[in-house]
Amino acid sequence: MIHLTECPRDAMQGIHQFIPSEEKINYLNALLKVGFPLLDAGSFVSPKAIPQLADTKAVFNRLDFSGTSTKILAIVANVRGAEEAVASDCVSFLGFPFSVSETFQKRNTNSTILDSLKRVEEIQELCVAQGRSLIVYLSMAFGNPYGDEWNEEIVFHWARQLNAMGIKFLSLADTTGMSDPATIQKMFSALIPDLPGVTLSAHLHANSSEIVPKVKAAWDAGCQHFDTAIRGFGGCPMASDELTGNIATETVVEWCKIEGIATGLNMEMLQEAQLIADHIFLRYK
Repeated sequence: MIHLTECPRDAMQGIHQFIPSEEKINYLNALLKVGFPLLDAGSFVSPKAIPQLADTKAVFNRLDFSGTSTKILAIVANVRGAEEAVASDCVSFLGFPFSVSETFQKRNTNSTILDSLKRVEEIQELCVAQGRSLIVYLSMAFGNPYGDEWNEEIVFHWARQLNAMGIKFLSLADTTGMSDPATIQKMFSALIPDLPGVTLSAHLHANSSEIVPKVKAAWDAGCQHFDTAIRGFGGCPMASDELTGNIATETVVEWCKIEGIATGLNMEMLQEAQLIADHIFLRYK
């Protein structure tokens, strides 16, 4: 079975017009009915950095978990945000963006790589104490457009170091759409057997024609966990580059149907969620 994490947070965070909280609540409640194992639904990052998600706490308080087993993930960038996240009863997973690029780490979380490593350690301790799980996103995992040194061994080094700190969930994040199928397959083929106790996921960006080749490359290498977003909306607002979109959920679902790979999703509810997504993301810019 493939495990799809739906990412409405990633889809919404770069939209400049503020999406009313009621519309976010309606959309997230629709997604909860689809049956995704995990919903990347909000952010406890400073509202100055991500104003679109300043209402995350209020939105989370209005979610309807009746009849769903979907868990909620919230992104944090420091200990303060992590403390806010664990104070929300519905948050099971915290996500921290850890870049192998010094330039992008400063840009994304206003800290160096080493400072961010300390933050990860503190947030991990908080998660363990509060019965939550931490997912660390290794951003710039497939290349670096900012001029910092990049190679696969750098990515492997930080993945191993994070695992040594007790991190059991790592996501190789494309961030700027630089990945290609060959590199994707090589990275996952090396890391999955190297980190047997870790759940490795793929957070990729792609144009529509690239989605299936990239997902297939990771799947063939043993990756079973993927971040997707309905219609492929979204991207990282901290990256100045004109980004390709997220991996489109419906494209992956269709590929899984052709390949006979189970998703565990309710297709009727997915179609309803797509209609709401179209209303939101074609209306707000």
